[in-house]
Amino acid sequence: MAEANPELVERAARVLPGGVLGSHKHGPGLEFVVKDARGAYLWDTSGKRYLDYLLGSGPMVLGHAHPAVVEAVQKQVPHGSTFMLLNEPIIELTEEVVRAVPCAEQVRYTSSGSEATFFALRVARAFRGRDKVMKFEGGFHGTHDYALMSVTPRTPKAFPAAVRDSGGIPHAIEDTMLIAPYNDLATTEALIAAHHQELAAVILEPYQRVIVPDRQFLKGLREVTRRYDVPLVFDEIVTGFRFAYGGAQEYYGVVPDIAAFGKILAGGFPLGCVAGPAHIMRHFDPALEGSPEHVWQAGTLNGNPVAAVAGLATLAELRKPGQYEKLHRTGNRLKDGLTRLAAKHEIPARVSGEAPVFDIIFTDQDVVDYRATLTADRRRIALFNEECVRRGVVKAVNKIYVSLAHTDADVDETLGIFDEALAAVRRRTA
Repeated sequence: MAEANPELVERAARVLPGGVLGSHKHGPGLEFVVKDARGAYLWDTSGKRYLDYLLGSGPMVLGHAHPAVVEAVQKQVPHGSTFMLLNEPIIELTEEVVRAVPCAEQVRYTSSGSEATFFALRVARAFRGRDKVMKFEGGFHGTHDYALMSVTPRTPKAFPAAVRDSGGIPHAIEDTMLIAPYNDLATTEALIAAHHQELAAVILEPYQRVIVPDRQFLKGLREVTRRYDVPLVFDEIVTGFRFAYGGAQEYYGVVPDIAAFGKILAGGFPLGCVAGPAHIMRHFDPALEGSPEHVWQAGTLNGNPVAAVAGLATLAELRKPGQYEKLHRTGNRLKDGLTRLAAKHEIPARVSGEAPVFDIIFTDQDVVDYRATLTADRRRIALFNEECVRRGVVKAVNKIYVSLAHTDADVDETLGIFDEALAAVRRRTA
């Protein structure tokens, strides 16, 4: 198959490292340049249509260019795009976040999810007066130095030792991070008991990548962090407003001390936030400037009104009756269908995750933690992703995001493509 508009792909390769915007690559001869996006579809510069399950890495839960979001942004732009000052849309969005999110009494804005988790940890350190943070092996909290620890270690160390996932991170950062095994309450509880006096926080994705939490693990983690007065931080960048209107803390019934949000919060525009109770969020108050309690935080685009109105329009759509039922129904049809197709082609696999975001992992073991994912056949997942793109389905490297724009007909078409892709994987790995 020829590349879609190879000249543009070649131009990108000359000026962008790897020819990409991040780490997402489709495979040799399959790279393309997006020209247009509407609803559940992308079109490249050659006019080819793709069913989109990448969805901008998650924020487009309504689909691309939703009319309500487009209208809200068009109305705001003539009145100014950013001020770095209070504006009515951001106040309204903040009030809605506080209404929706169980742990939220106050909110502090950032421009990205990475910044949100970074400042969630900073405010936890200021509140707790400690430096070290516990995270879970395989958990992804963005791209700052503290986050890129033991996310994808090929040779994990014994717990709680951390492994740097990127060049350019100081060795000293490793000493500030403790690593625990996700879904293993006994080990995690023992580590917290041993290190609680030096812990500023415990941070986790309540739903880690596409690994479903054991409900007793989340409940037990909440209990042990409360017992030792260690703030529990939920990274809800992915799950916020996706699993339920109140995020994973509503969906799983476990409320953290602090939460970080992004993606859906602004309906496809740059915005993130830290949310928590007033007694912790007070550390952001400029009135404390000059004291050791003060957390200095600012950003040029933080709280900009364009992102705010896009977020308000998105959340208004999500509040309509039946929206989450529809999202879960669509996701479950895809999940169940993909599970049946893997069995049909006799390929060992687990379709892991919750309905709004999941993926296929080519292993015969139950996927309960990061180390279970290391048993997966990495070549098969790469081939599956390539074969999907070849046939007009785009997904993340390790996720299938579902939107409200995906119809039953889209699901049927997607499952047909999954069927062909799995058949090709079987042939190419026989």
